[in-house]
Amino acid sequence: QVQLVESGGGRVQAGGSLRLSCAASGRTTAMAWFRQAPGKEREFVAAINRNSGLIYYADSVKGRFTISRDNAKNTVYLQMNSLKPEDTAVYYCAAKIYAGNYYDQYKYDDWGQGTQVTVSS
Repeated sequence: QVQLVESGGGRVQAGGSLRLSCAASGRTTAMAWFRQAPGKEREFVAAINRNSGLIYYADSVKGRFTISRDNAKNTVYLQMNSLKPEDTAVYYCAAKIYAGNYYDQYKYDDWGQGTQVTVSS
């Protein structure tokens, strides 16, 4: 089992930026970010294949969020720009060994504890 430790959440005004980090304790192939707003289901945000570098985004964050990786540090980042109040949620890092099905939360094996992102208007 891989442990995932997230950091970087916080409170920011609309239009601002935050960067989330997720450090993994073991081998993974795909790492992703999901988020869950109050009263809503958890939804896919972005994913990256750590080997090929292929990247996937939810339509709602395309052009504003950037996922990246530092394989030497076994860490994935989520740079969030032009934040909106509707981005407010708990953001979770997820990881799995196998590639594919990046959008499906049920295909991920390991999860972080979550980090709160609050965007005020």
